[in-house]
Amino acid sequence: MPEWIEVIVRTLGAIIGLFALTRLLGKRQISQLSFFEYITGITIGDLAAYISMDLKNDWYLGLISLAVWVLVSLGIEFLQIKSKIARNFIDSKGTVLIKDGKILEDNLKKERLTNEELIEQLRKKNVFRASEVEFAVIEPSGEINVLVKKEYQPLTPSDLGIKVSPENEPQTVILDGKIMDEPLATLGYNRKWLNTELEKIGVSVDNVYLGQVDTYGQLYVDLFDDEIKVPEPQQKASLLAQLKKCEADLEMFSLSTSDEQGKKMYEQCSKQLDQVIKDIKPILTT
Repeated sequence: MPEWIEVIVRTLGAIIGLFALTRLLGKRQISQLSFFEYITGITIGDLAAYISMDLKNDWYLGLISLAVWVLVSLGIEFLQIKSKIARNFIDSKGTVLIKDGKILEDNLKKERLTNEELIEQLRKKNVFRASEVEFAVIEPSGEINVLVKKEYQPLTPSDLGIKVSPENEPQTVILDGKIMDEPLATLGYNRKWLNTELEKIGVSVDNVYLGQVDTYGQLYVDLFDDEIKVPEPQQKASLLAQLKKCEADLEMFSLSTSDEQGKKMYEQCSKQLDQVIKDIKPILTT
């Protein structure tokens, strides 16, 4: 067999074997790999190259070595799952770098981090002063996670005592100018509704690169032609305006009627509608 054909065959075999074995190792991201897993990844890559190019030695020896590395890695992963002591020994534990706004210099030296590197990592978390940090820890993966002090955290609806409704993920209903019927049906809509919404903003389906519908039935589109400006969806704003109009109408009916019972009924309905508007206004104005 010519050498170039043998290289092709060996390479294809290495690719297939490497794919099968790496599938066994799972889907952890590079940033989540332990030190041993990082070494294993480099080694099995080198072994795959050896199988492909080293024509002087038998190819199956490389596969045996590759299989041993993968089996050892799987064994270590199984041991980590079963034993916390093994996890702490192999992956180590997280190390606290900042506590109550104070940098722990000894822990910083232990992790071989400089103060400049720590400050850089804090900036990546949008924190520019160490004194604002309640707690910062470096994980076994090397990532630094930061908890900012309560007074420096942004306000949330829960802080203000506002209840918000859950919001489902937007559904992609148009992709590359093609209507996606399944996501559209999931939302309870059809092509007729979609075409009506597109007519409102004056675009055709074939000019839409991406179209998504949110929980409230608002259609957002991105066009192939970036020069065309598409108006923002107005469903929520329109609903809020209609509710306010209804409240104003009830107040007007209350003032215009001479029937005392009717006046009280209109006033009560107006107050109830006003409360409804206050409750849902945070949703309709976001």
